[in-house]
Amino acid sequence: MLLIVGYIVVLLASIGTYAMHGSLLALWVPLEYLAIFGLMVGSFVGGNSPRAMKATLGALPSVLKGERYNKALYMNLLGLMYEVLAKVRKEGLMAIEADVENPESSALFGKYPDVMADHHAVEFLTDYLRMMVGGNLNAFEIEALMDAEIETHHHEAKAPADIVAKIADGLPAFGIVVAVMGVVNVMGSVGEPPAVLGKMLAGALVGTFLGILLSYGFVQPIASQLEQRAEAGAKVFQCIKVVLLASMNGYAPQVAVEFGRKVLHSADRPGFLELEEDIKNRKKSG
Repeated sequence: MLLIVGYIVVLLASIGTYAMHGSLLALWVPLEYLAIFGLMVGSFVGGNSPRAMKATLGALPSVLKGERYNKALYMNLLGLMYEVLAKVRKEGLMAIEADVENPESSALFGKYPDVMADHHAVEFLTDYLRMMVGGNLNAFEIEALMDAEIETHHHEAKAPADIVAKIADGLPAFGIVVAVMGVVNVMGSVGEPPAVLGKMLAGALVGTFLGILLSYGFVQPIASQLEQRAEAGAKVFQCIKVVLLASMNGYAPQVAVEFGRKVLHSADRPGFLELEEDIKNRKKSG
């Protein structure tokens, strides 16, 4: 939603202020719009693999949605991990085997639909819980494995943002290409009256204007939104990582989830007493 608000402000600040002293019809040069769009699409297709293009197109709708990683989600994530670890502490690791093997049908995981909606996070959590169930683990080796997996996931999640940013970087140059083609057309019509040449030259300059406006006003904000969402998604994995490692090192479930709380961004981090109260309520309901 904020992206749409930003677009409206950009249009009002550029097209709107221009309309106060100029004609908007002078900016309507359909062939230049078509040429820049074609250059942008050609660059996208020619510079990326089918997998990268699919990932980018799949990520674009997310910029119009609200922020999914917030305090409520993290509270539920910490609550889920607390309940899992408390069950392990009370009944043993084998007690969570069925939950880990099929979290979609687990009553425990089913209590947290917003967490279950992030299948990457659920897969990360259940994979390492499954390893804990499978046998004795070296915490240092597991931490290194977790770091490697988080780095891989972050690289994949950030790829759409990098691709869109490269398109934004290329748009001003595409605008110049279109403008130069327009100037070449003007130079080939030097015999025309000054009024005609002026109109043709103005139309050529629309390409430069359009390329810069699209780059910094429209495409670059999308890249920024995608990058921020990738960063937010990585924080979920870091939270799961520190909670599980704390549990493997012998800390009680309530202390382990406090480790996870501390790695969250301040804007999304529940307070100590807030988390403690939530855990007490879960104990009572359990």
